[in-house]
Amino acid sequence: MASLFHKVKLYLEANEKTDKEIGREEDGANVCLVNDSDGRGDYIKVWNVSGLAKPTEEQLDNLESQANDIETANQIISNRKAEYPTIEECVHAILDDDLENLQILRQAVKNKFPKENA
Repeated sequence: MASLFHKVKLYLEANEKTDKEIGREEDGANVCLVNDSDGRGDYIKVWNVSGLAKPTEEQLDNLESQANDIETANQIISNRKAEYPTIEECVHAILDDDLENLQILRQAVKNKFPKENA
């Protein structure tokens, strides 16, 4: 199930607003998402977006698939970053003229976490 954040972000973007509207209530954000840790999950606590009505549950549900795609892609990127060679390892490979081995390592990570699954 996609996060409320991503569904709200997509709703804002579809209505020519930006995700910069989303933030913390104490910072004066126009949209504040909270979770009271009461088992009911995340909800929109504050909605003060000029010229745009707060989305209905149905509107947010219609964005579920798109939001899931974004979250899947973000997870693939995160997984790749965690396993790619470090910058230091890349610099050493360049200086040691070992780019072929570096590319083999990078390709192994790409094969492990293919973007086609996103």
